[in-house]
Amino acid sequence: MTKQMLTENNIELHQSFETKEQAVRQVGQILLDNGYIKETYINKMLEREALVSTYMGNYLAIPHGTEDAKTEVIETGLSVVTVPDGIDFGDGNEVRVLIGIASQKDEHLEILSQIAIICSEVENVEKLVNASKAAEVIDLLQEVN
Repeated sequence: MTKQMLTENNIELHQSFETKEQAVRQVGQILLDNGYIKETYINKMLEREALVSTYMGNYLAIPHGTEDAKTEVIETGLSVVTVPDGIDFGDGNEVRVLIGIASQKDEHLEILSQIAIICSEVENVEKLVNASKAAEVIDLLQEVN
């Protein structure tokens, strides 16, 4: 039996970080703590970030591992961290919502597509940032689950 990709345990609201690296590590740590990835996947997420920023626009970043990191994924999962005060992702890009993705195959492409559609409207990103309960985040992203 497979577990859900996104549960309340995978969501942390109203966080703050000094650096982009800390934020990426945290979304990875949530995936690790909930059994979706091996610890080495977090380094692959940082590697990906060093190659190409996962900043997507509209205050959103979607950290994920490099192409060769699929072997570090135990089960496809998502993590969500909101940072109301924002974090600098470089080049003047401010991120307030991070959605970490771990997937074994090409499942992440469909997930990315759904997230992109939902977050293409800045109002939806604001709703995520302002959520007071994890359940609100799940409701907003329910099409991804």
